[in-house]
Amino acid sequence: MEISFAGRRALVTGAGKGIGRDTVTALRAAGAQVIALSRSPEDLESLSRECPGVETICVDLADWSATEAALSSVGPVDLLVNNAGVAKLQPFLEVTEEVFDQSFAVNVKSALLVSQIVARQMIAREVPGAIVNVSSQASQRALQDHSVYCATKGALDTLTKVMALELGPNKIRVNAVNPTVVMTNMGRIGWSDPEKAGRMLNRIPLGRFAEVEDVVNSILFLLSDKSAMITGSCLPVDGGFLAC
Repeated sequence: MEISFAGRRALVTGAGKGIGRDTVTALRAAGAQVIALSRSPEDLESLSRECPGVETICVDLADWSATEAALSSVGPVDLLVNNAGVAKLQPFLEVTEEVFDQSFAVNVKSALLVSQIVARQMIAREVPGAIVNVSSQASQRALQDHSVYCATKGALDTLTKVMALELGPNKIRVNAVNPTVVMTNMGRIGWSDPEKAGRMLNRIPLGRFAEVEDVVNSILFLLSDKSAMITGSCLPVDGGFLAC
C-alpha cells in the first residue's frame, strides 16, 4: 500500500535544495499540503514553478526573532521535517566562533524553535503529529575536520530523544534520520575526489553513498502511520557505516 498524506499539512525547512526540495515534492505527490521554508527566494520561486500549490516562507532560520515572526501565522501543521543545516568544515584547532555559532544556530537551535512552534499548535488542536529531524552519521562517528558539524548533529540526536519523551504523551512522534554522504548536487561536488570518496566508501558495507531518494523514503516512512509505534529513534541511512 502506498503512503498517503491526504488531508495532512506539512512544513519542510531547508526546502530549497537537495533532500528538503525532494521531500517537498514527494509529500505533494503523496497528497499533502506543503509549506516550503528556505532562506533563498530564488530557490522558492523555482520550487513553486516546479511544484504548483506549494506554500513558501522565506526566512533565515539562524535569526530566532525573524523565524518566530515568519511562522507566527503558519496555520495548522501535522508533519514537520527539520532539514535545514549547514556544514562548515574546519580542523579542530582552527574552529572559529563565527562557524561554531552559525552551525549551532541553524543545525540545532532552529530545529528546537520550529518544533516548539509546531508542537504547541498541535497540542492546542489536540491532534497527533510527526516530526523528523535530519541528522547525520556524523552524530555518532568522529570525522576529520567535522568537529563542529559532528557536535551539532550529536546535539540534534539527543534533542530528538528528549522531544520524543516530552511530546509523546500528546501523541506527537519525533524521530531522526542519519544519512551517510548523500549524492545531492553539493554532495557530488564535495566527494568528487576519488581518493577522498574511496576512504569513506571503504567504510560502507554496501559500497555506495546514499541517493537523495534513499533519505526521502526514510523520512516519509517516519512521518507516516506505518511507523506509528516508532518515536525517539535515530534511523541510519548509511549503507551499514554505523554498524561497523
